[in-house]
Amino acid sequence: MAHRALVLTGSGRYADPWHPFAETGSRVADILIRREWDVDVSDDVDGGMAGLDGYDLVAVSAGDPWRGGERGAPPAAVEGFAAALERGIGVLAVHAAVSSLRDYPEWAPAIGAMWVPGLSFHPDAGEMTVQVEPDTVPAEVPTTFHVHDERYCALQRLGRRTVVAWHEGDGAKEPAAWVREHGAARIAVDVLGHDSRSFDASGHRTLVAALAAWTVDGR
Repeated sequence: MAHRALVLTGSGRYADPWHPFAETGSRVADILIRREWDVDVSDDVDGGMAGLDGYDLVAVSAGDPWRGGERGAPPAAVEGFAAALERGIGVLAVHAAVSSLRDYPEWAPAIGAMWVPGLSFHPDAGEMTVQVEPDTVPAEVPTTFHVHDERYCALQRLGRRTVVAWHEGDGAKEPAAWVREHGAARIAVDVLGHDSRSFDASGHRTLVAALAAWTVDGR
């Protein structure tokens, strides 16, 4: 039986002027479909979080809901995500998702990092090199690949993690992707994926597939 995934893309208060979330979410969905996942895509982030029963993975490509000053998520959504984590759902957080879901108490502790306004930053988007840690992902993921993307820097770390990939930050290496366990749930974070160009890189596509597989299979 194929694994089931729900890909949630930012709209409404989860949208912003910089990220084409529908586009990047579609690329993530396509990667999973090509690996024979059964995938649904929704731009209703809170509605999706309230309806995670039956899914093996939730992937989030969405922005900061507090940017426009609106706070508060439906209780059913908050509780739905908490229950899904408790049963061991896989989570894949993509790029700006490290600044998202601020109304969900379990989100930041689960993914293990958050964007801190005024402190976290990124240089201008452009060509960058990603270095993958040997033996952390399947051999099909190249140890080095090049991608057009943003380099997130100075994220607030929360808890322990295993870094899977790195990029050069502002004078120091910064994690580009990591995995961690949070209770019964397996969590993967990929801070690449600013726009569709990021997923044009075959190395990035194979990394996303490997991260998603790890959340449900542990490999």
